[in-house]
Amino acid sequence: MDHDTFVAFAKSWGLFYLMAMAIGVLLYVFWPSNRRRFDRAKNSILDGEDRPGSKGNGNREA
Repeated sequence: MDHDTFVAFAKSWGLFYLMAMAIGVLLYVFWPSNRRRFDRAKNSILDGEDRPGSKGNGNREA
């Protein structure tokens, strides 16, 4: 297998590989059973416990 053959193989099958990976990621993201997980992650930044200086998060004021 010479360099030109390897390059042609990588160009043709690499495209299909990347397209399959992109489709797989999109299926994972938009799968209905994952909605609750992503909604929880989306809203976790807004939780009241996650503030600087709040008790229980390890921050200590001197």
